Amino acid sequence: MVELFVLQSLSYIAAAISVCLAAFYYALNLREANRNRRMALTTSLMQSFISEEGVKRFMDLANMQWTDFDDYYRKYDSTVNPENAAKRVAYWNACEVLGYQYREGIIDIGTLNAACTQLITTIWAKFKPVIEEYRKFDYSKNTYENWEYLANEMDKRILKRDPSYRGPQRGLGGDAYEKAFKR
Repeated sequence: MVELFVLQSLSYIAAAISVCLAAFYYALNLREANRNRRMALTTSLMQSFISEEGVKRFMDLANMQWTDFDDYYRKYDSTVNPENAAKRVAYWNACEVLGYQYREGIIDIGTLNAACTQLITTIWAKFKPVIEEYRKFDYSKNTYENWEYLANEMDKRILKRDPSYRGPQRGLGGDAYEKAFKR
């Protein structure tokens, strides 16, 4: 005959195992729910780049022209051209959020590369001198630092895969912008 304390011990062990399994299952579900939420957010952000409207916005920004910061300020600053500023800042902020997500490990560089490499690096190269000027008098020193980090990481990844790469930060106008913004 089995002693009562043995049955009680087995009952306690079974209960403890059940609680541990439930906690493990809950942790897995929570992790998966967070992953799905992050993926939904990332997909939503990336849609703003790869949709027809997103590509048009990219082209509008890429086609902006100015000779120096004063010329840029006269044509495109939010005080003189709020419509352009709204379009531009929305794009910049989306790039900043993607950069933050990359830094935090929420999204990987491969996914970003596949979806929007040129859309992020080209606009960063074009507007880097402008953002640097604004950092001197209007923005904080770290404004758009996540976007800058992401653009540099994407550029490095492309260069590693294709050493002959002459993308936006090394030949498609970057030097001209750097010269124009030296004071």
